[in-house]
Amino acid sequence: MLTNSRNEPSRGFTAERWCALVATCLLGACGGGADGDAVVVGASAGNSIQAPAEATSRPLATGPVTLAEGTTPGTLRSAVPLGRVSVQDVLAAMAGARVPAIAPVYDVDTFRLTYVTSDSRNQPIVASGLLAVPRKGAGAASPVISYQHPTIFRDAQAPSNNPTASEPAVVMASMGYVVIAADYVGYGVSKGAPHPYLLAGPMAAAVVDLLDAGSVHVNNVGLPLNGQLFLVGYSQGAHATLAAHRALQARGDAIAAAVVGSAAGAGPLDVGATLDELLRRVRREVPLLAVLVNPDLLQYLGSSLRRQLRDEMLRRLMPGDSDVVFDGRFIDIFLDNDRAAINRESDVHDWRPAQPVRLFHGRDDQTVPFVASAHALQAMQGRGAPDVLLQECTSVPSGHLDCVQPYWQTMLSQMAQVVRGL
Repeated sequence: MLTNSRNEPSRGFTAERWCALVATCLLGACGGGADGDAVVVGASAGNSIQAPAEATSRPLATGPVTLAEGTTPGTLRSAVPLGRVSVQDVLAAMAGARVPAIAPVYDVDTFRLTYVTSDSRNQPIVASGLLAVPRKGAGAASPVISYQHPTIFRDAQAPSNNPTASEPAVVMASMGYVVIAADYVGYGVSKGAPHPYLLAGPMAAAVVDLLDAGSVHVNNVGLPLNGQLFLVGYSQGAHATLAAHRALQARGDAIAAAVVGSAAGAGPLDVGATLDELLRRVRREVPLLAVLVNPDLLQYLGSSLRRQLRDEMLRRLMPGDSDVVFDGRFIDIFLDNDRAAINRESDVHDWRPAQPVRLFHGRDDQTVPFVASAHALQAMQGRGAPDVLLQECTSVPSGHLDCVQPYWQTMLSQMAQVVRGL
């Protein structure tokens, strides 16, 4: 359990989160493809197919820590120190970022944790993630952020492969948070395994199992925490954030009790609605498909037409130079026109969160439609969720990338109102 304090979490969490420093990562990562060939695997393909174009005042460990083998989800396999990032380096990396809510204070020690989780077929797999720890005075307890990164197409951009001064997990740790960030299956030590893109179960597992593994490391080294856990993410990271929040709530353990709230920015929370909009875009841009494809009869498409439509949709989601393998089942389920399966396997918008949820989205978003967050607000409020709000991005225009920086500014400013121990 990534908590060693039973302090009652605050109920007043208001959403927000930062992502401005990773503009270079997000420009391709939050959606939108490019010409070329990205490897995608999926049910209808059978095989891989080509889609066209505090911390303490001392180090927490003196060397790699390797633990016993095991296949139980959440088992910590190893904890390897990656190095220290100075607050001066973070300040230099932030120069010109224009995010006033970020105020680096501490040097940061970074670690790669490897742990057992589940792959896209619910089989055990060893994955990795980053733990970033601020170097505070001895005994100072810290809040925890579980940071879920957006879609990335280069393994080198995964958090534990990129523990630099501009990595969001490191920046937030320099503010005083202990930050834990899953690479996700398909990145880091699990590179080559299909990444379970927009599959809620394995995405939640990657996050929650890392929280379990991280708690083992925290207890091993005696790192004091204050009992507050915040879940944050933008774009695909927002989808992973709510998937993890839902899974933790269902589990109902001490980690779930530590959750103060979650902040989901511009996420494809209603995957069916997100893909509906993508299909409309394809039909607008490819006149032949507009004539041949009836959105209400997708399940009756012939194999060649289905393959063409699948390729056109994937082309708009993934660039051609990706070195990550994506599981394409989310889109195969959509093309089967199986809405029950989409809701079961992918959607994260229709449930009743007990803790506050803050949604953030821009109406001009052409990558992830605003309706994906609007549906989440409507569904959660309809189920009687006690504290769910949707804040619209006020940037002009309010596109997907335009709203990255406002999202982080909003999230961190609001978290600052309730967080303790920075």
